[in-house]
Amino acid sequence: MKLKALFTAAAATTAIMAGTHAQAASRDYISIVGSSTVYPFATVVAERFGRSTEFSVPKIESTGSGGGLKLFCEGLGENTPDITNASRAIKSSEIELCASNGVDEIIEVKIGYDGIAFANAKDAEHLEISRAQLFMALAKDLPDASGELKPNPYNKWSDIDPSLPDYEIEVLGPPPTSGTRDAFVELVMEEGCAEVPAVAALEDQDEDVFEAVCKSMREDGRFIEAGENDNLIVQKLVASPEAFGIFGFGFLEENSDKVQPAHIGGVIPTFETIGDGSYPVSRSLFFYVKKAHVDVIPGMAEYLAEFTSQDAIGEFGYLTDRGLIPLDQREWTKVRNAVVNLEPNL
Repeated sequence: MKLKALFTAAAATTAIMAGTHAQAASRDYISIVGSSTVYPFATVVAERFGRSTEFSVPKIESTGSGGGLKLFCEGLGENTPDITNASRAIKSSEIELCASNGVDEIIEVKIGYDGIAFANAKDAEHLEISRAQLFMALAKDLPDASGELKPNPYNKWSDIDPSLPDYEIEVLGPPPTSGTRDAFVELVMEEGCAEVPAVAALEDQDEDVFEAVCKSMREDGRFIEAGENDNLIVQKLVASPEAFGIFGFGFLEENSDKVQPAHIGGVIPTFETIGDGSYPVSRSLFFYVKKAHVDVIPGMAEYLAEFTSQDAIGEFGYLTDRGLIPLDQREWTKVRNAVVNLEPNL
């Protein structure tokens, strides 16, 4: 279905403010960017959507949550994405950026839950670790015996605790643009640093320094930014059995023949432990929609209906087979109503 005329961000913004429908754009497919964690779920939906409707298969790019939201917030029009996937909630600063560029009617869609796995090769030594120990392994700086901050001195896991493997610390993880990175910092690094007495003491001395220490990852080669391609991390773990990787539960499920998850705080990530909240490193997954594009880009309403259907994200939906932890019925009803009624909810 070809669109009739080009619409630019400025023209679309003017039309919306005037209370009229923006003219149709020349793009005849849905443009989606964002989270590498949500990417495989969105890809499955897009493929089914393409097979079962008359519309073009959506084009999906894995740019990371932060990178996707930046592109999404650049404005309205055919040269900007219609939807961005995110493995974290949109930040207030991003909502402000969107609004400053005319993107002021956004629909937030929570699709389910995911856990973040800390994993290594299937045939390597299994790891049982705490968030405090993970923080000590991956923090950029740590206080020495006198309380002075120094570059992280730990080179092996066993340097932190003799019960941990006698492996060199090598962790492959996502870059700062990734929602998985944001969630790992929040759920592991920040929680873990508060459990280390010498670090926790910094909070009373200087809260800004304490926060910086808790959030800063090593830059000495022990933590390696592996980009937005989680499959690449899995491949590297198989090739390097003493290395560990950070990625979403969905990728863990897809590659359970190659990698194994660590127990964190005594709990292993499973469908059940993420769903009941007992696994400590779990988060919500989202996508965000520009309402102004729904009546302009062909198939958007139908794609939204497919992605939020019980067949896709319900308790026995096809995305649960890919590792998505479903919403409860109450949450699903709220999400579905927002999509059906196209209700901006930010």
